[in-house]
Amino acid sequence: MKRREFLKTVGGAAGAAALGVPKVFADPPDEKVEGLPRRVLGRTGQKLSVVGFPGLALNQDDQEKGTAALHDAFERGVNYFDVAPAYGSAQTKMGIGLRGIERSRYFLACKSKQRDKEGIRKELEDSLKKLQTDHLDLYQLHHLVQPSAVKQALGPNGAIETILKAREEGKVKYIGFSAHTTKAALEALRGFNFDTVMFPINFVEYYTRGFGEEVLALASQNGAAVLAIKPLSWGAWPKDAQQDRKWWYRTVEDHKDVELALRFTLSQPGVVAGIPPSYFDLLDRSIEAAKLFKPLDAAAIQQLKQMAANRDSIFLAEEKQVALNLPRWTPVYPNSPHECG
Repeated sequence: MKRREFLKTVGGAAGAAALGVPKVFADPPDEKVEGLPRRVLGRTGQKLSVVGFPGLALNQDDQEKGTAALHDAFERGVNYFDVAPAYGSAQTKMGIGLRGIERSRYFLACKSKQRDKEGIRKELEDSLKKLQTDHLDLYQLHHLVQPSAVKQALGPNGAIETILKAREEGKVKYIGFSAHTTKAALEALRGFNFDTVMFPINFVEYYTRGFGEEVLALASQNGAAVLAIKPLSWGAWPKDAQQDRKWWYRTVEDHKDVELALRFTLSQPGVVAGIPPSYFDLLDRSIEAAKLFKPLDAAAIQQLKQMAANRDSIFLAEEKQVALNLPRWTPVYPNSPHECG
């Protein structure tokens, strides 16, 4: 079945999944580099590795180790690198670390939390300088939560004006956004013809409350490619649980569980790539897991549903905030880079 024909079946497939029936997924990617699959990024025509490099991980160690991790990932087939100003010194480290790799051989994505045209212009120029590049392959509005923030960014004197100008100047190739709530993502998709959507596509969130279904459907309708975040999340930390990582949510750790979780994410319609949690060892496991990718079957779906059972969402609090139209509150997850960055 051709990809365009497949996308027409998304609505029916989503309903079938709720009943535990395996979905029919897109054809497997036709290209691999060092054994790692690459998929076409929607209408852009660019080919991305199905696992992206999490730039925030560069803050976990010094420059030498970060540079080594960047080059190791590239040599193993990763060509998609993600970073943001909210990630502290990660931009500077990535700019230094990517030296020696031909610019045309990797896809560089950055994000901004600025919502006005002046603020984002300054941040864009700073990002280009720190990343030591004259252009970004993808520039995204970062961490959209409230629909009002989307309206500001897309409205008069909003960030989108600067981004469009930067595209004319050759400083930005493609335009996207990342969001943490369904309402914000849908508002953005309805308000502008974005090339990409970055959204949590995760087995716990999906199987416990259908989080992500509406966004996947509208992205498909609009022809926007999906970049998945939180693919290895195992939900919020249970109370009194021993936290083996100082991270704001629990992750799957076992190699087989990583493979299964990533298999779920990469099997969803329109998903091109996933960004693993910001640890080099989890990046390593994700690369190896992605090399073994195969679409979900009934047994895998059943296992994932069992793993998701009784797990708490890490995005429900933000969803409730938006539903009640509440102002921003004290951070729910103090260790989250999205809230403290």
